[in-house]
Amino acid sequence: MTEETPGFEEKPDVPSGADDATPKAAEPDSAKESGAAAPAGDIQDAGLLAQLDQVRTALGERTADLQRLQAEYQNYRRRVERDRVSVKEIAVANLLTELLPVLDDIGRARDHDELVGGFKSVAESLEAVTVKLGLQPFGTEGEPFDPTIHEALMHSYAPDVTETTCVAILQPGYRFGERTIRPARVAVAEPQPGGKTKSAEEQAESADDKENGGPDQG
Repeated sequence: MTEETPGFEEKPDVPSGADDATPKAAEPDSAKESGAAAPAGDIQDAGLLAQLDQVRTALGERTADLQRLQAEYQNYRRRVERDRVSVKEIAVANLLTELLPVLDDIGRARDHDELVGGFKSVAESLEAVTVKLGLQPFGTEGEPFDPTIHEALMHSYAPDVTETTCVAILQPGYRFGERTIRPARVAVAEPQPGGKTKSAEEQAESADDKENGGPDQG
């Protein structure tokens, strides 16, 4: 007879490799847990990227709004400055226009040698102020007639002109900057109808002949 040790039971033989079966059965659960955690992280990253794109879009829109407002402000400043200069020029031009009759009286007094004493000093000071403000007289005898700056009050013919010419300045014109505030009032002369005028070359030849003592001399 075989004696059996109390409290111990004989275990059946377990095939080789059976001990590894139980741990391997637990691996699918851990794999499932790790696989479930990875998609959650990806979803979180995707949410952050979406929020970042929204922030970037909002920042771009605000930057564009700021640039547009800045451009509008610069245009507004330039427009205000331009209007301010224009209003100032109009005010000065209106003032100078009101002074033109006084300047005409001063000019007539000077032509008749009546600009003497204290009146002369005041007149010269007034003329200096108008020049400082930008008033410029124009109109000289002998210049070509220009209907944009001249006003013809008298008309005649002359054999010694080749084009319509201002032969007398009856009243000087005035300009302020590039604005003509009064045209020059002039007497004009035109070439004699049917008359022959010398060309520039003929006039030059005549001048040379006079200097050389006449043609065919030597």
